[in-house]
Amino acid sequence: MRSPTGASAALLLAALEGRVVLAANVGLMIEYEATCSRAEHVNASGLSVAQVGVFLDALAALIVPVETHYLWRPQLRDPGDEMVLEAAVNGQARAIVTFNLRDYGVAPTKFGVDVMLPRDTLRKVQRNKG
Repeated sequence: MRSPTGASAALLLAALEGRVVLAANVGLMIEYEATCSRAEHVNASGLSVAQVGVFLDALAALIVPVETHYLWRPQLRDPGDEMVLEAAVNGQARAIVTFNLRDYGVAPTKFGVDVMLPRDTLRKVQRNKG
């Protein structure tokens, strides 16, 4: 949302094209909404509040919903990241894509989930294209 030419935006386009699958549970989608609606992110994106709403609706349409059946808390040093790990594990994700690598440590690897920067994920998607 903040950088339409960045790796994260390219990954959203890859999801739109069906080359990447996005997964989230209800709690994570609510967190996305709260984060994207913060004044600092709205201002940085250059979007109006209404346009942020359209962005979030489009994001929700791309996401495969995940039901959280098992809770393994606590696994991470930041409790706010626990729902991301839960969505990834319950959604059988291969990776959590985030700028926040530090807070995840090695916990996701116990569940077979990599933690990757958007740019590294995009490179991997581009290598596998074709």
